[in-house]
Amino acid sequence: MSELFGTLSDGTPVHRWTLERGGVRVRVLSYGGIVQSVEVPDRDGRTADVVLGFGDLDGYLEHPEPYLGAVIGRYANRIGGARFPLDGRTYALAPNDGPGSLHGGERGFDKRVWEVTPVTHGLRLSRVSPHGEEGFPGRLAVTVTYTLTASGALGIVYEAVTDAPTVVNLTSHTYWNLRGSGDAGGHELRLAASRYTPVDEHLIPAGAPADVSGTRFDFRTARPAGSGYDHNFVLDKGVTGAAEEVAVLYDPGSGRSLTVATTEPGLQLYTGDHLSGPFAPGAGVALETQHFPDSPNRPDFPSTVLRPGGVFRSETVYGLGVRDRAAG
Repeated sequence: MSELFGTLSDGTPVHRWTLERGGVRVRVLSYGGIVQSVEVPDRDGRTADVVLGFGDLDGYLEHPEPYLGAVIGRYANRIGGARFPLDGRTYALAPNDGPGSLHGGERGFDKRVWEVTPVTHGLRLSRVSPHGEEGFPGRLAVTVTYTLTASGALGIVYEAVTDAPTVVNLTSHTYWNLRGSGDAGGHELRLAASRYTPVDEHLIPAGAPADVSGTRFDFRTARPAGSGYDHNFVLDKGVTGAAEEVAVLYDPGSGRSLTVATTEPGLQLYTGDHLSGPFAPGAGVALETQHFPDSPNRPDFPSTVLRPGGVFRSETVYGLGVRDRAAG
């Protein structure tokens, strides 16, 4: 089911689509592929929206920087120096985050209108990113498929093909607040990650991945997410052909839980410290499954290079549930 959500200044209409299955209702926008809302019940059956989003299009246009719920590309996260080498050539990007490039540049996938096609229990979003868009080489044809399973899990499959060598890293920038409001720092978080990537003052990875043991980056046992995180965690499983569980987020107050399964080798934990406007710092936690930041400049990291004839494919599944009080 779709409805008109708003109109851009150039007259382009933006539609909102609703998916409902397994006791979960999800709303997706054609603008930015944004997950606007995810409504689920708590342990007492009371329903709330557990992601951050705006009620109208103007909210997203006036507050673009949090990237609320959006599809991020061509390159999610940061590229140091806003440039990268590929096949003997250096490609320059827009420096929209200090000296670096963040989330695809000044007008990434989050600020584009996608074509939306209904599929069984879901939606397929598609767009073509032309050669040179935001400085990236190659014509990139992208699809993002959202589905709801019978149990109410939200699945996202990203696929892309190119006509020239390029780099690709796609994710969803959804902020979760399982309470439905207030601060999310008290959510308990567990990550299957024994290492993380230390960063410099521009949040670009510096040096080799480091052991989390004895540091504030050790979430191998569940504990409050807290604040002060905008870091990539190196998932123990690495790159996998099928999505494997890597994270669990739990709100003891409501009983709501979120599991994250992915094919990706990394997860960026962002505790929303710089949220502003209608959302206070810490109002949501982003668990962004992806390849590592600055991979195009780091041959020691898993590669993000896509070549003609190859297919980029990534899958992440967000499982939503509740725990009773006895389970804790």
